[in-house]
Amino acid sequence: MSRISSFLRWSALLALAVFVAVPASTPYFVDAPVAFADDDDNDNNDNDNDNNNNDDDDDNGGGSSDGSGVVVRPDGVLERVILDDGTLAAMRSAALYGVPSEMKAVSKSRKVSLTRLEAAIQENGGVVTADMANLAGLTRIENVYVYPESGEIVVAGPAEGWTVGAEGATVGARSGRPTLKLEDLVVALRAFPAEGKGNKLVGCSIDPTAEGLRNMQAYLKNTPHPNLSDDGQIVDYALGMANALGLQNVQVWGVSPKTNFAATLVAADYRMKLIGIGLEEAPVKLTTYAERSNPRGRASNALVRWYFQPDYDCVVMTEDGTAMQLVGNGVNLVGEDELVDENGERRANKGRGNPATKAYAKSFTAKFDRIADAVPVYANLRNMIDMSIVAAYLQKEGAYAKTGWDMAFLGDEAQFKTERLNAIQFAQTATNAVRRSATLVSYPTGGGVVVRPTTALDEENLKYDDKGEVEAKRDAVASSIPEGQWWWD
Repeated sequence: MSRISSFLRWSALLALAVFVAVPASTPYFVDAPVAFADDDDNDNNDNDNDNNNNDDDDDNGGGSSDGSGVVVRPDGVLERVILDDGTLAAMRSAALYGVPSEMKAVSKSRKVSLTRLEAAIQENGGVVTADMANLAGLTRIENVYVYPESGEIVVAGPAEGWTVGAEGATVGARSGRPTLKLEDLVVALRAFPAEGKGNKLVGCSIDPTAEGLRNMQAYLKNTPHPNLSDDGQIVDYALGMANALGLQNVQVWGVSPKTNFAATLVAADYRMKLIGIGLEEAPVKLTTYAERSNPRGRASNALVRWYFQPDYDCVVMTEDGTAMQLVGNGVNLVGEDELVDENGERRANKGRGNPATKAYAKSFTAKFDRIADAVPVYANLRNMIDMSIVAAYLQKEGAYAKTGWDMAFLGDEAQFKTERLNAIQFAQTATNAVRRSATLVSYPTGGGVVVRPTTALDEENLKYDDKGEVEAKRDAVASSIPEGQWWWD
């Protein structure tokens, strides 16, 4: 196993949480990491049109990511956040003024020329308007077309007018699906630049420190079990484990930890863990880990891991590489178990493990579409994965050289800002307690997001356009490109 593969297998952990099972079935929501935002937390709304105005007074970044349900504090700690109704109402009101009338219609396939869009922003003095920031209302990228003869790179997919939906996300006014963000697409394109350099891996993790795991094992060994009939003792015991573990160290791979792109990856994984252990209500009926876990069939030193990865069987491409199509749901959740020794070292659990680990992963994957429709952060996670694969495709097929596009403006952070958040460095340990059996057992959980976009373009995963359907779409778009517009239906 390669060094990087070994690192990912044993270290790709995010948002470590502790799940404590106790008799019966009553959940105890212990110190859930939830905060309530005030108006000052919402100055990063895309509709205020000042995301990329080259101001020099915001180098330290802000805290709120777009529709992810989290903030990043100035000290780098990720926190769950809930926007109040008044804040959401104000954001919706502001959004009404950012949607051009011609973009309000629902389109099955809206086209956006990235080369023309960059030129339009430059002609506008570098100011990104709301329609530019929201990529003309695209809610997914389904197709990419490269036109060497005219120097165009075009992305296409469903689109509509937008508003502000749940958790402050900018969403389609009819579908409720999040709109794609130009800044996120730019982050992906920069991760896979024209010259073929850059990381081949995009993702995130939160690694529990060896010291924290040692402290937790010592706590479990030396702390008397609580009286199982005393709710207060149970809660105190769970909080003790959280304190023993301490903050988790966040790592982000392939993109800057100061970007909304990175915050989305981290937030999606963090919140998935909260659902799994019962600290956040599932948006649809799921088989959760908390419901299925059996303390009696579980080692006290078990570490449960879940991590998101793409469904790599997702690309259809023409033989000449000038067009591609993304198909399928795009996201899988994987579950596995590890064991932690008294020194805080982790190793694979070669035994049977806990069926609840994989049951939750299987249920989440099977219902991912419905979950993404209900909670914007998961739809945005899928969009980030799609964008990464699109960026890897453009790099692999030499699209920049073929079209003569050097992305001089969008590729330059000094001119087009994407690093607008506080850098994510830590995540809080969350704890829960569920009354289920006569044995008190701890369940640390972890995971991450691991995306290797080039894997989707490997020969064993790639599908070719044998019937010519994708090529036909490309040709149809070529004949309908309007003069002087960066988007069209």
